[in-house]
Amino acid sequence: MKSPRTPSYYTATIGEESAYPTLEGTHRVDVVIIGAGFTGVATAVELAERGLKVAVVEAAKVGWGASGRNGGQITGSLSGDSAMRKQLQTQVGVDAEDFIWHLRWRGHDIIKSRVARYGIACDLKHGHLHAAYQPSHMTELRNTCNEAIARGMGDQVRLLDAQQVHAILDTPLYHGALQNQRNMHVHPLNLCLGEARAAVSLGALIFEHSKVTNIIHGPTPAVVTEHGRINANTVLLAGDAYHRLEQKKLGGKLFPATGGIVTTARLPDDLVQQLNPHDMAVYDTRFVLDYYRLTADKRLLFGGGANYSGKESRDIIAELRPAIERTFPSLKGIPIEYQWSCIMGIVINRIPQLGKLSDNVYYCQGYSGHGVATTHIMGEIMANAITGAMQKFDTFASFRHLRVPAGDLLGNPLLAVGMWYYQMLEKLR
Repeated sequence: MKSPRTPSYYTATIGEESAYPTLEGTHRVDVVIIGAGFTGVATAVELAERGLKVAVVEAAKVGWGASGRNGGQITGSLSGDSAMRKQLQTQVGVDAEDFIWHLRWRGHDIIKSRVARYGIACDLKHGHLHAAYQPSHMTELRNTCNEAIARGMGDQVRLLDAQQVHAILDTPLYHGALQNQRNMHVHPLNLCLGEARAAVSLGALIFEHSKVTNIIHGPTPAVVTEHGRINANTVLLAGDAYHRLEQKKLGGKLFPATGGIVTTARLPDDLVQQLNPHDMAVYDTRFVLDYYRLTADKRLLFGGGANYSGKESRDIIAELRPAIERTFPSLKGIPIEYQWSCIMGIVINRIPQLGKLSDNVYYCQGYSGHGVATTHIMGEIMANAITGAMQKFDTFASFRHLRVPAGDLLGNPLLAVGMWYYQMLEKLR
């Protein structure tokens, strides 16, 4: 059965829809990748550029899951950096601060370079605000700004006070912000589709509507679907929260959380100039935050909250309209034309999970809501590992992760309790 795309603003504005065949028969490649989201297609491009024969097998369509439904912000907010820093400090020969800092920005460079190289039309823009929801949050932003300046980004970052923020955004909410011109925003589905086309132009094979039913381990591993099989030297499982494969080893490590996004009707030019004249993407400093930006055709795309029950919301508009009108009072009653949900793979310590299921079967997952940039970083790391450069892969594979017994049955309630705890801490920040 073919899985249609979720109705969303992104689906409605696809530049060039994918139409790849269903896997039939037996094929032989160097590397087969399961999942045609950002991790899968980014790794496929990396490997194909190095001359390897690659196949990508997707249960639905390219960019069907979170890769084609997210907020479209490309920022240096690396998931799990605090936990990563703590564990890296025990590793001999690894400078934790340098490792994390350079990792923050690598995804930006990959995406920007790839969009230019392959001519991917995805509305890529620069400019972002990390907005202080409370006065006390300015300390964190000031520290981040100082570090960026010390590391040579003085021409790209600027700390704003409340008055300066209000000159950029027509909102009463914020007490200051960190403006970052290195950060970007994008139409993520068109980016993912464009990268898939780039991989195919380099000789990669992509199969849609081809759900993998089994991974065969051994000297020549393989993936099996209902109608076909691909034999390879290496397999990469890159499906994140959208598969149930290899649960004996991966069960209880990753949990689904659902975020909602809406998009308004087109805004008049004068209202755009009033609300966000510099076309900044924005998110705030809360643990459970709101994020938003203008689309290319001048709509407000707004997301927020997270449902850790593992279930999707029934009325996202009703949930997010109060937040929109609180952020921009001038948009009270604005028509909302699209609503959809986005399932994210959440890791308890927020560090992306990389590892091996057997000698030549890898997995890569768990971006905890920071996936657009991080998936591209991980795609490069996975391609390096598959072609023999293991250093960064080994660093990630060595990180310790909590595995919850009984998987989703306990994991999602624990995440919900943990988020409640952080929301309580929010009041003390």
